[in-house]
Amino acid sequence: MTDSTQANWHNEPTDYEQPGKLPRSRSALNEGSLGSLNILAAATDPELLDLPWHLALEEWPAENLAALPRGISRHIVRFAHLGGSVIAVKETSEHIARHEYHMLRKLQRLDVPCVEPVAVISGRKSLDGADLNPVLVTRHLKFSMPYRALFSQMLRKDTLTRLIDAQALLLVRLHLIGFYWGDVSLSNTLFRRDAGAFAAYLVDAETGELYPELSNGQREYDLEIARVNIAGELMDLAEGGLIEEKVDPLATSELIMDSYRRLWAELTEQESFELGERWRVNARIRRLNELGFDVEEYAIKTVSETSQIQLQPKVVDAGHHSRRLIRLTGIDAQENQARRLLNDMDAYRADNNPGVDEEISAHQWVAHVFEPIVRAVPRELGGKLEPAEVVHEVLEHRWYMSEKQDRNVPLAEAVQSYLDSVLRHRRDEAAIMLTADTKTMDIITGSNDS
Repeated sequence: MTDSTQANWHNEPTDYEQPGKLPRSRSALNEGSLGSLNILAAATDPELLDLPWHLALEEWPAENLAALPRGISRHIVRFAHLGGSVIAVKETSEHIARHEYHMLRKLQRLDVPCVEPVAVISGRKSLDGADLNPVLVTRHLKFSMPYRALFSQMLRKDTLTRLIDAQALLLVRLHLIGFYWGDVSLSNTLFRRDAGAFAAYLVDAETGELYPELSNGQREYDLEIARVNIAGELMDLAEGGLIEEKVDPLATSELIMDSYRRLWAELTEQESFELGERWRVNARIRRLNELGFDVEEYAIKTVSETSQIQLQPKVVDAGHHSRRLIRLTGIDAQENQARRLLNDMDAYRADNNPGVDEEISAHQWVAHVFEPIVRAVPRELGGKLEPAEVVHEVLEHRWYMSEKQDRNVPLAEAVQSYLDSVLRHRRDEAAIMLTADTKTMDIITGSNDS
């Protein structure tokens, strides 16, 4: 990623619109209304200039907006089209916008799941010369959803548990790199489906700070903020009848404490064992790999008085299965998706190419399994789920079909059955459109700031 650049784009006012006279063209209209803008961006995108920065976000015309779920927020947020993508635009102060922009860029460099910062735009003025709030622009994460938009009817208890587990994993990853969030909540997180689970992405970083290392007090305070915020969010859902009656908001919010502490302990705690149990070194590393983490360094200390070994993981890095999948196939997937695809790839090699090099067999698996499934999805269904999730679901569907029919169902037959009986009935998760019932959608979607 290139270093940020700052540009001051100025256009002298022209005849924007006079009584009885139509604007000359849309480009002329925008050129006449840009005024003097200060744009801080990693890479200047000229299409940013096509947006109506002379208007407060609340006044942006529908033709500029993307119909994505939007809930209550402490900031004014709008989704807008930018070329072939969608951006989130948030009005805030210049100091907060710049802080969040730089923080998101640092998190991206550290390979933490978060939204991509696009620009900070200040110096906005209305046509009558009134100052308008600066904005932070981020790129909308495709196939992601705010937690309340995951289910339009009712959020089930097991789904809530999976969301909270994903939130706990995200918080652990942030704390491992020294990031203090300060406003942990489901509302400030986006979720993507990940092979039956969810992957969580940080959305709002305006209260975040990056340190060389977090103290136990900082971590515990972040965790307490998460517990309190999640409890409040679940109470709101319960009041709106959007979660099962058997769900206890307070007890459910405690799950993030347990999930976080179990994972943190597995990743960081020192382990002692006898010299004759040295196999436990590899066992510990395998457990970390199964959790999706790589151990880049660890310290082993022998204690002569007790003939013991002390093992301490020093540096852990998330994305073990994702990195292996990319290395073998070039496919970029979420961690659980990658684990599922790798399992099928290994089974394919055992059945078809037991003596073939792993990389060669992996490319054959892509050609005979992954790509045929992806190509079989009709264009009109392409926005339902991301390709890796579709392949995972097809493999699961094929397994259940084979078990039910007590035969090895051919892949092509399983794909067609999945398309007809499952995928056609799924919502489009590339971009969940607003329904005509705006009030209902506002209840469902929840709030996030970008």
